[in-house]
Amino acid sequence: MSASGGSPVFGRPRRARPVHLLPALGLAAALALTAASPAAAAPAAEPAAGRPATAKFPPGFLWGVATSGFQSEGSFPDSNWTRYADRKAGGVTDPYGNSVDFRHRYPSDLKLARGLGANVFRTSVEWSRVEPRRGFRDPKAIAYYDDLVRRIKAAGMRPMLTLDHWVYPGWVADQGGWDNPRTRDDWLRNARFVVDRYKRQGVVWITFNEASAYVYKELTARPMDLGQMMRMRDALVRTHRAAYDMIHAVDPGAPVSSNVAYGSPVNGIFDAALFNEVTDKLDFIGIDYYYGANLQNGTAAYALMGEFWKIDPEPEGLYYVLRNYQRRLPNLPIYIVENGMSTDDGKPRQDGYTRSDHLRDHVYWIQRAMADGVKMMGYNYWSLTDNYEWGSYRPRFGLYTVDALTDPSLARRPTDAVPTYRSIIANRGVPAGYVPVRKPGWCSIEDPVATCLGTTPTPPAAYRRAE
Repeated sequence: MSASGGSPVFGRPRRARPVHLLPALGLAAALALTAASPAAAAPAAEPAAGRPATAKFPPGFLWGVATSGFQSEGSFPDSNWTRYADRKAGGVTDPYGNSVDFRHRYPSDLKLARGLGANVFRTSVEWSRVEPRRGFRDPKAIAYYDDLVRRIKAAGMRPMLTLDHWVYPGWVADQGGWDNPRTRDDWLRNARFVVDRYKRQGVVWITFNEASAYVYKELTARPMDLGQMMRMRDALVRTHRAAYDMIHAVDPGAPVSSNVAYGSPVNGIFDAALFNEVTDKLDFIGIDYYYGANLQNGTAAYALMGEFWKIDPEPEGLYYVLRNYQRRLPNLPIYIVENGMSTDDGKPRQDGYTRSDHLRDHVYWIQRAMADGVKMMGYNYWSLTDNYEWGSYRPRFGLYTVDALTDPSLARRPTDAVPTYRSIIANRGVPAGYVPVRKPGWCSIEDPVATCLGTTPTPPAAYRRAE
């Protein structure tokens, strides 16, 4: 995930070691001091007579694919994460190498994205590449990003640009990273340069990708103590708030957000990393959703061991998550910035559940939420291709799979989800009457009031016929 590939606590898969549980628990305890409990959604009821269970996606809906610069570009300059990879910091099992070489293959990768029918392409403009030394902006790097944005637009897609996807230059690491108050000013100076360069081009801006996972990664890979962690958290909050105002001044009308990593049972704690403090500085709610849990499905525990491919997905959990966030901020639309499924080194899941099944099931539950009044703005699949998942190439999330460690050609091979996503985009969702492959479980952690004490929403008739 970018992502969104994440931590065992913060929503995006990566290879983890059990030793990381103590820092994770410490982080959870510290953030809990400032966590705000999300408002409970009203119990989800069956559709009223005559009302459809699902809604079609509207014309102009934003369909996208997502990636990040560091994870996909290769040939990466000195940064905190090239250093973590080189010294095999916590969770790192594979060398970074050249990743999937998006840096040189982006023209053909953009054609793959457009071939799906996507109208949004998300990536990050990497500070480490733009400003590899303090005060020096690399003209070759700038030319690369200029051409990337130009080609995204020429392909009929809208750029979604992330300003910080957990990576900062080596010289920032040398000055203490987010420990140093100067980093905030340096970050904002670089961000203003990037925003000014790509203003008036229809960009959707993301300031910090998954702030909670960003803090967790630094806590475990750098590492930090809890005092440093809290300083980083405060710096991210202040920096996002300043960046939001700056972007609206430089690129008026451009939507701005910071996507939240949905992290199953204690998501209120993760939201305390940034989201709770910036709800007045968001133009849409950005959500990354990969897995959930219910009392019939406790496989989310595999996240603690970094074995995300062993988790049984909970597609209906996305329905509850969308309703809960919409209830908290009813005036904002929701954009699913990342959603996808990990497989083990590209091998089929043992239960036979495919990437195509996973995609259809999640889209169904989005349509169900829309029918219940959730205002959806867009959806990005994570990711277009497999890439470097924060220390490992083993978790595979790509619509197109790439054998980064064993195939020198780095060939992009389509998975079964490629025609599925193309069909979903073309038909504005799954067909009426679609029945998810994965049956909803009882008593979801995502909304216990609705699902343990109320009525669990179920797909129409077909499940009852099968029972």
